[in-house]
Amino acid sequence: MAEPSIVDTHAHIIDPARFPFPTGPGYKPTSGETATREMFAAELDAHGVRHALLVQLSGYGYDNSALLDAMSHYPGRYKSIAVVDPETPERDLVALGERGVVGVRFNLVTYQPDALAGRGAERYLARLKALGWFAQVFADDAQWPAAAEVLGRSGVRVLVDHFGVRDLALGIGQPGFQAVLRLGRQGKAAVKLSAPYRISRQKQGFADLDDYAEALIEAFGIDNCVWGSDWPFVNFPGGFRYDTALRSIERWIPDPVKREQVMWRNPLGLFGFGG
Repeated sequence: MAEPSIVDTHAHIIDPARFPFPTGPGYKPTSGETATREMFAAELDAHGVRHALLVQLSGYGYDNSALLDAMSHYPGRYKSIAVVDPETPERDLVALGERGVVGVRFNLVTYQPDALAGRGAERYLARLKALGWFAQVFADDAQWPAAAEVLGRSGVRVLVDHFGVRDLALGIGQPGFQAVLRLGRQGKAAVKLSAPYRISRQKQGFADLDDYAEALIEAFGIDNCVWGSDWPFVNFPGGFRYDTALRSIERWIPDPVKREQVMWRNPLGLFGFGG
């Protein structure tokens, strides 16, 4: 039997029994949205997924304990994108890197809309660049032009969440999506072809994302595209399944060789699994 050859680049650990949510902004999952380290490992095993990039849930704020705990219990299986106070001392950032953190998430939608504004943000991005980390960004369409300008000027490696679009009705020519495409053409950014169910107006197939996916693959290049499930699909009343998330990528990358590159070789190189 062949080795699993998939990396899931977007999933959350949600375990309020072990790691209660702090006060502050961000989405606080309901009691039915628990997603423990054991539950996620079982999900990956069931679908032949070898590694994953864990992403800090906005509701946990700067408390990355759940991510760090999962990484320590499954050595080598996970890397993570944390949410870190910009004033964190350099030695603490280095220590996080040693534990498997490869970047910081900037959630401009449900956590901190102004996280990429001002001189403080520019200084922080410079620190992330020096570490070789990613600035992973989740933004509304109207926020992308200003965010992309700051990110591009900083030279930091950028990781774009969830196709880089929120409202498909605006079309691929809208300024926000065009700003995302420009980031891709600059050559220091990667994009997650993840969570189509959150963006599409269709319940299955997601054909209305076709033009966006094509534009992203052209702008970023196949080498800078990755796949993510968005497990455990929180705050989505219609529900979603892991196997459906796995199959969805076939629509936009039908070539199995290119699909293996996106789902395996690209994330291995970008996030340093096994190294």
